[in-house]
Amino acid sequence: MRIGIDVGGTFTDLFLLDEADGRAIRHKLPSTPGDPYKAPIQGLREILRAANAEPAQVKFIGLGTTVATNALLERKGAVTGLITTAGFRDLLELGRQRRPHVYDLFMRKPEVLVRRELRFEVRERIEADGSILTPLDEDDVAQALERLVALGATSIAVCFLHSYANPAHENRVVEIARKRCPGVAVTSSQELIPEFREYERLSSTVVNAYLVPVMKQYLTRFSDEVRALGIPETPFVMSSGGGVATPALAAQRPIDLLLSGPSGGVSGAIFQAKASGYPNIITFDMGGTSTDVCLIQNGRAEITHGRVIDGLPIRSTAVDVHTVGAGGSSIAWLDAGGFLRCGPHSAGANPGPACYGAAGAKPTVTDANVVLGRLNQAYLLAGALRIDADRSHRAIEEEIAKPKGFRIHEAASAMLAISNTNIAQAIRFVSVARGIDPSQFMLVAFGGAGPLHAADVARELKMTVLVPPSPGVLCAMGVLTKDIQLDLSQTRLVRSRKASAEAEVGRIFADLERRGLEALARNQIPTDGIAIERTIDARYVGQNFELPVAVGLGPIDAAMLRAIGESFNAAHKRLYGYDKPGNEVELVTFRLKVLLPVPKPDLAKQQSAHAAQALTPRSERNTFFESLASFVSCPVYERSDFAPGMTVVGPAIVEQMDTTTVVPPGFGVRADEWGNLILKANQP
Repeated sequence: MRIGIDVGGTFTDLFLLDEADGRAIRHKLPSTPGDPYKAPIQGLREILRAANAEPAQVKFIGLGTTVATNALLERKGAVTGLITTAGFRDLLELGRQRRPHVYDLFMRKPEVLVRRELRFEVRERIEADGSILTPLDEDDVAQALERLVALGATSIAVCFLHSYANPAHENRVVEIARKRCPGVAVTSSQELIPEFREYERLSSTVVNAYLVPVMKQYLTRFSDEVRALGIPETPFVMSSGGGVATPALAAQRPIDLLLSGPSGGVSGAIFQAKASGYPNIITFDMGGTSTDVCLIQNGRAEITHGRVIDGLPIRSTAVDVHTVGAGGSSIAWLDAGGFLRCGPHSAGANPGPACYGAAGAKPTVTDANVVLGRLNQAYLLAGALRIDADRSHRAIEEEIAKPKGFRIHEAASAMLAISNTNIAQAIRFVSVARGIDPSQFMLVAFGGAGPLHAADVARELKMTVLVPPSPGVLCAMGVLTKDIQLDLSQTRLVRSRKASAEAEVGRIFADLERRGLEALARNQIPTDGIAIERTIDARYVGQNFELPVAVGLGPIDAAMLRAIGESFNAAHKRLYGYDKPGNEVELVTFRLKVLLPVPKPDLAKQQSAHAAQALTPRSERNTFFESLASFVSCPVYERSDFAPGMTVVGPAIVEQMDTTTVVPPGFGVRADEWGNLILKANQP
């Protein structure tokens, strides 16, 4: 048995694969934000019971989680201290001196994670070339540590100027701190992210230190509870970059978990779509709290090594997911000008949408789908979640319809239109804004709410939709498709025409490989069968920003350096429309990805349906469609009744345990041999 888990803001999803007979079992239950380990542990009990399986049969557990992200957004991390180079105490506030919203007179800068009284300067200075200008003053270090402990710091970030070029001073501070303060977590920038650009490196180090105690406690508690269930295997944790890591390694580097959940969905969508013959896709993951979209070309997700979360720059390898506050639990509200808005505020799991029955709950996108007949009027999750349609009607009537002078169904329809427009705009951001036509890509819709909205979004973008067999738990299934992964980096400025360039580049990659193998060994991960990928962030001499270039695994010689230069020229021309082949290329940041393959699920083709076979709806429901401007009697089909080759013409609704797929008028749906539903607009 192999089990994938995705802990979201509203629901926790589980996917169990029995490798003996290939059967898959899906399960959803409400998340427990107050004690985030409880929902996945309860889910494990319930899914094992549903599979009639014993805990000892489980050979793999993978966890995707939003705990690190929520702790950062809600500022619920540890009391964190900072030790930095003299003169750099206030760099967290100074930042880059950029205004993200130039004309917003009321813009507030994000709250700094380390209070000023918890930031201490020590005398030391290293030059950009790694030479020591001012030796480390260890008395300053001792005094700083003593004060931090007295002030209640439970985690310490250490970040010195140019430590990426020479880590000696940071290493010594870490050694002293771990000896003098054994109960305090310590994060040094040179261990975490030995890259240049001081502010981003400092911010990343502080964020990591802020989250280490929270994630260590959470992952330790989760691992202990898994063991208490009788499951012998240590669980793995999904990373933002698309791989998995041990809890011990993940707890050391929580910044690598900030997109843990969304990366599982991207991995699952790539795996499902690639097997089905669709290497070029745009993922559309709509859950309870947000919608995540990602562009996939030739079966590979776009990767980024830096992003901003809640105003804080973070340097970490992650799939390039774009997120908007449009989920099933997104709250509809009227702004000061009386305009209708949906999100980004979410009702989450508690109180949830009004239809969940909690007193005082606000109207949400889910309530709009209930009012319009798109969702079952009595229950969701195959009966596990009872809903109250009357509460949805009352909430939308009181909060939206009456103040706006709308009828209830008009208000609900407007809520969906706004939500769908926000989602379509997010898809344009990852495609049209990069010069890519989204109509040439398949839209893979998943998450509990994705298939509900996919056809309406696809109509606006002229796309075809693929709904995988388990859309509501695809993020959980995606955890089972990924390898153990470790991402390492090192900044060294090496000009490609320098006489010693070959030797320098070879030494850097050899050192990165050594660090990777040592990290795996420390975390008791076997290194047999590992694969390695190398890239370099490069630029023309004199440029300020870099482009990633893949590097082969052969020896670093003159031919390899020429190939790197040619690849950079091609990448520069592809992105900017021109290149400068005569200009010297500067190699800036060297990156190494260490991969340890794990077994993947086997997606078997299904037998095609007999031509004479026809689908029979299980029921009918009055459903409102904007294109018809009225409610119509809409057939409701069961997803499990579909066999390959079967087709249905909209309007129609397809229900299953983990989601509902809406086929609006003007669309048709067909089941393919891989168990997917393909939604496409009818030809005019």
